[in-house]
Amino acid sequence: MRLNQIQYSPVPPSVWKRANLSRFIIALVVTGISLCTGVSGFMYFGGYNLFDAFYMTMITVSTVGFGELHSMDQSGRLFVSFYIFFNLLVVAYLVSVLTTYIFDGELRNIFHMFKTDQEIRRFSGHVIVCGFGRNGSKAYHELRSNGARVVVIEQNQKLMRDRLEAGMGEVPAVFGDATSDETLLAAGIERAAALITALPKDSDNVFVALTARELNPKIKIIARASLKSSEAKLLRAGADSVVMPDEIGGSHMANLVVRPEVIRFLEMISGLGPDKLRLEELRYAGVRREFQGKSIRELDIRSRSGATVIGLKLSSGEFVVSPSADLRPGPGDVLLLLGTETQIKLLEQQFLP
Repeated sequence: MRLNQIQYSPVPPSVWKRANLSRFIIALVVTGISLCTGVSGFMYFGGYNLFDAFYMTMITVSTVGFGELHSMDQSGRLFVSFYIFFNLLVVAYLVSVLTTYIFDGELRNIFHMFKTDQEIRRFSGHVIVCGFGRNGSKAYHELRSNGARVVVIEQNQKLMRDRLEAGMGEVPAVFGDATSDETLLAAGIERAAALITALPKDSDNVFVALTARELNPKIKIIARASLKSSEAKLLRAGADSVVMPDEIGGSHMANLVVRPEVIRFLEMISGLGPDKLRLEELRYAGVRREFQGKSIRELDIRSRSGATVIGLKLSSGEFVVSPSADLRPGPGDVLLLLGTETQIKLLEQQFLP
């Protein structure tokens, strides 16, 4: 299911499909009209029955050179003359369309379009990334590395191809305006668990957040903003969190001067450093039944896996940093853990069903 490593989907569906199928459909319609005109004309001007009229139409359209079943009068011959000229144009158009679809890959594009559209329709609990620029492509890569299903919305197909040349692999992509209801619906917004809008313009991100919140009130929305003044607007529009890459980047560079080792450690956690660390969540409801109700000391996570408990989010929403070993996580609580990839995998094997 590949075409230049991008899986295409029709967005907006009605527009995308019409744009790719219009010439093919027009060619079929014109061909049908030509055949009906021929059959009707031979029946009316030549006095043929339906079967013979169809036969005469086919040999006339195909220009095989067979003779008439019986002679026709002057009006019949005039009809045949105009009919032959009309069909020369029809055949030329039909051949050009078929050549484009078969040799230029349009037929393959349509096939991929429908298959990808059907695949996206089966997605549930996936993440939608609006915009495949620097921030969007990075978010996509990070999500995919964590095993999430992702659908990308992007208007610029060339931009996606350029990004994918770096080896990002297969991308289920929906091409269209992310601020449009129809585009978001084609990406499965009603079934999605989260949406990241990383469009260049803050105003577009506001519209995406507003539209997405209306179409799926339960979805988690993460929005990008360039201006500080846009943060409040995005939150009012329905975004759960707002990220300002420029502000974060400036703060990061300053901290590399004043506290470089802290930043290097954070880079390890974010996967940017040579020795990658991983932050993970361990939800109370997700652990095996035999571990539920036990204290952090009794869970003995560090001895069992090597990972470290660095925090606890209580069901009330409060965060506890470096929680006491005697604290017992309860329903709705989430343990925050830090460890290497191997340690986290060992943790999941031991504590998850």
